[in-house]
Amino acid sequence: MTQLGNLEEMILLLVLKFNESEAYAVSIAEEYENVMNKTISIPAVHTVLKRLESKKFIDSKLGEATQLRGGKKKRLYKVTQPGYEVLREIQHNRASLWQEVPKLNFD
Repeated sequence: MTQLGNLEEMILLLVLKFNESEAYAVSIAEEYENVMNKTISIPAVHTVLKRLESKKFIDSKLGEATQLRGGKKKRLYKVTQPGYEVLREIQHNRASLWQEVPKLNFD
């Protein structure tokens, strides 16, 4: 299994959460902030997206130009089959590990 850092895993999950027309750097950064209650810069998101694309876990394409963006196109991302498989493996491994943790009562 290819290892993912925590931030890579979170960004990959967020790309998976969005459909292809909504997964772009700004929407990912906004959702990251909503979910994690932490800020993240757009350049940091771009860096992780480039890393995930180089690992073949996501693909990207340019969307349509819009008036709102001054005619600029958004780069849209989607999770590839290998990206989905690595997320499923991480989910499985974490669930298995949680099953091994003794049931502790902290009350």
